[in-house]
Amino acid sequence: MSKRERIERGKEKRAERDISGSETIAEKIKSLTPWIFGSFLRKPKISFPQLRRRSITVPTPSKTLGIMVIYMLLFVLQTGVLYLIYRKPPAVGATGKGEPEFLYRSIHDSFIIEGIVASILIFVSSTGFILLYQASKHSFNRTMALRILVIGVIMILVSFVALQYMVAVKLGQDPFK
Repeated sequence: MSKRERIERGKEKRAERDISGSETIAEKIKSLTPWIFGSFLRKPKISFPQLRRRSITVPTPSKTLGIMVIYMLLFVLQTGVLYLIYRKPPAVGATGKGEPEFLYRSIHDSFIIEGIVASILIFVSSTGFILLYQASKHSFNRTMALRILVIGVIMILVSFVALQYMVAVKLGQDPFK
């Protein structure tokens, strides 16, 4: 049966439909969907309109920018911004003789400069740990890996010793004993 004959046959069936409504639902579906209930399966030819979405592309920031923003946020939080807002401590203190004092002699309070210095030391230490990680990426270039490794370890040790010195002074101990 050719395509033309099927079309003609379909038109005849539509013309022969009973107007009284005695045609069943299956018969109605069969006549309307010949690709499903016909003698063979065929894909219906449906042409959908070509829709193009118009959108504005915005460049995304790089990972480096994101990491820098995170480090800046951590730096600001480590300096004790909430403490500075709530307690409003002085920037730098002075001894009874008028000499400047950078470390407050109590573990519970601090000067503004003390928080900034401690935050810088923590930042230097975290950069040292990042350098330790970066040294593993240069495993085939031994000299470069060793240099990065040594710099990272030195940064970690210097910041650790400086922070321990600050805590010892705050506790009233002699740090050089």
